[in-house]
Amino acid sequence: MKKILIVDDEPNIVMSLEYTFKKNNFEVFIARDGQEALDTLQNQQPDIIILDVMMPMVDGYSTLEQIKKNPALENCKVIFLSAKNKEQDIEKGLALEANLYITKPFSLKKLVEQVQELLN
Repeated sequence: MKKILIVDDEPNIVMSLEYTFKKNNFEVFIARDGQEALDTLQNQQPDIIILDVMMPMVDGYSTLEQIKKNPALENCKVIFLSAKNKEQDIEKGLALEANLYITKPFSLKKLVEQVQELLN
């Protein structure tokens, strides 16, 4: 079973992503901000992380920088899922080596397809 970490401070998004990925046979972990995500990653090694950019405590960009420093997570894929949709925001996310940058609003069906593609 593939593992996914969902990092977002918006409860409705977290609930819909959690439900959708569990239905698609993923083991789902939830973090509501970057610090909680980093804490979770000390004990878990997900196959993929869906990461919001704008969050309290530690934002998504800083979280990804920390993830990239962890050799145990070098094979972990990261998708930014953010309302920040300016070209410079997207470029920054991709420059930090995110595998994908998806802007909100988004299609759950398409997101699941993109996750499956990244993991194949």
